[in-house]
Amino acid sequence: MGSPEADRVPEGLKRRWPDIRSEDRAAVAAVLERGVLGGVGAPEMTALETDWAAFVGRSECLLFNSGTAAIHAALYAIGIQPGDEVITTAYTFAGTWQPILHQAAVPVFVDIDPRTFDLDPARIEERITPRTKAIIAVHIGGMPADLDEILAIAGRHGLDVIEDACQAHGATYHGRQVGSIGIIGCYSLNSSKILSGGEGGLLVADDPDILARARRLRTFGEDIPELAKLTGWNFRPYTGYSIGWNYRHQEMPAALARSQLRRLPQYVATGQQNASILDEALGGVPGLTPPYVPNDRTSSYYHYRVRLDPVAMGLGHVPPKVFRDALGQALLTAGVGCELWHSEPAPAFPIFQERGGYDLADYPEAIAMLDSSLVICEARYPIFLQSTELIERYAETIRSVIADPERFLGPAAAPPPVPA
Repeated sequence: MGSPEADRVPEGLKRRWPDIRSEDRAAVAAVLERGVLGGVGAPEMTALETDWAAFVGRSECLLFNSGTAAIHAALYAIGIQPGDEVITTAYTFAGTWQPILHQAAVPVFVDIDPRTFDLDPARIEERITPRTKAIIAVHIGGMPADLDEILAIAGRHGLDVIEDACQAHGATYHGRQVGSIGIIGCYSLNSSKILSGGEGGLLVADDPDILARARRLRTFGEDIPELAKLTGWNFRPYTGYSIGWNYRHQEMPAALARSQLRRLPQYVATGQQNASILDEALGGVPGLTPPYVPNDRTSSYYHYRVRLDPVAMGLGHVPPKVFRDALGQALLTAGVGCELWHSEPAPAFPIFQERGGYDLADYPEAIAMLDSSLVICEARYPIFLQSTELIERYAETIRSVIADPERFLGPAAAPPPVPA
């Protein structure tokens, strides 16, 4: 390749997310014309609930103002009490474990499968105690967790399984949409997600009692009259039956999400096609391993995370994090979008370390993975929106950069001197 500047991937090839089109603007404008911006039974919100329940194949959907709120409502709905333990993965966003704390329950973190980066079922049972009540199976980065194994363990111990599918819209497990398999499925509509409304969350379930409890938590502990939902009649008695929050959403972001939902299969297919291009181009590169997807599931590729192995490149003397950071900076300089998206597992955060009880020795796989991996494509320019041309340029540039360690490691690439 030529000079670094000439070889740089052009910024103009990158497509910015969210992908806002004329039909999205029209959907939001229609809300303003209608003049109904929110409230129980508002048309765009209820229509989005109907649309999403049909898309994933569940009886009913409830719309919340965030995926975090949806997960909190799920925990409340299955009866999680103060002091109960909820098992989940050590590698996830705060929106998974913060709701556990909101219920005054205890997050119990389990290490990851080093290939899928999901919760490792083989490590779950050793963390189950008499206080364990549920498992939150996170489909991290769009990669479905091993639900058969997780559900089998849960069944043996009488536990509920909640699917955190906040990063996995459109991913499938054994041909079924993720979120349709556990007792409850939850999703995010955050602006970075493959189904975006700016913000928002979705909860799906089949059990009417669970749905009723989740609905109560969403709106101040009230049971909103069915008449208001079905006819738009504005009567509301404001009777509080339980603790509740203001977790309701709004009409304009709901309208945007409904419009985006029509293109969700297209985004998922684009991400999968682009991932296959990178898989083929990078699969034979020493020291770099593309994401692993088992044959029984499909990923929606919210993240395309690659593992890095300096030892396989003859650079065993370079610490993994040094190699990761140097390569990441070199790729960014060359115009290849990449990011860390977390650099430590959840139990390493001060909120847990300052309270004790979370031994980082229990999470060697999560720590090793985060020390030695990068996400290719940034949240601003996600893999599920980019052109084939850009992804091919990314692949070419990654191969070029990683083939010349001195280019990004400098003197650290040289092997240490042999003692005399």
